[in-house]
Amino acid sequence: MLRAKLVVLGRDNCGKTALCVRFITRRFIGEYEHKREVTYRCQKIVDKEAIELEILDTVNKECVGPAASSLESSIKWGDGFLIMYSVTDHSSFEAVSRLKRLIDHVKQTLGIPTVIVANKCDMENGRVVRTDEGQALASDLRCSFFELSVAEDASAVQAAFGQLVREVRQEFQRHLLAMDKRSRMLQMRHALKNKLTRSKTMQW
Repeated sequence: MLRAKLVVLGRDNCGKTALCVRFITRRFIGEYEHKREVTYRCQKIVDKEAIELEILDTVNKECVGPAASSLESSIKWGDGFLIMYSVTDHSSFEAVSRLKRLIDHVKQTLGIPTVIVANKCDMENGRVVRTDEGQALASDLRCSFFELSVAEDASAVQAAFGQLVREVRQEFQRHLLAMDKRSRMLQMRHALKNKLTRSKTMQW
């Protein structure tokens, strides 16, 4: 069974823990005392294929300062990333770009599986981030985008995690193909070297 490590990032009070619990149990719990990182383990079926997941629910960490090294360790650990913000908190929206840049920097590559989730779309009276702003940011960062309410829509939560799992699977497949191609090239190089060695021996 394929195994994947997912990291949920974002500022406090945007719904990260509620999102994780909703995905794993389909239940919604609104209030959490969340002062430390928690790793959840579960098995899910995505596109009729089983996958074993470890999901790291992070506490709020800044991209600079003393907390940066701990955040970088979490990013090094992960295979895929879900960056969350609340549509009622503009500072959480502003943190998305910084977190995505840090992911790219730590992983030293582009195209790392990343999904951006805008939460609390049921709270229209408190909205300060428009849907089109989230879509534009996700497009600029080349990430998939979901706007949802963890409190009201369990299926949207499943869809967001499902998309991230698909992207992680695709990345694993690309990595395996690259390794296979490299292996074949090394075999060809080794065979050519042996052939040249035999040819020189025969000439001598």
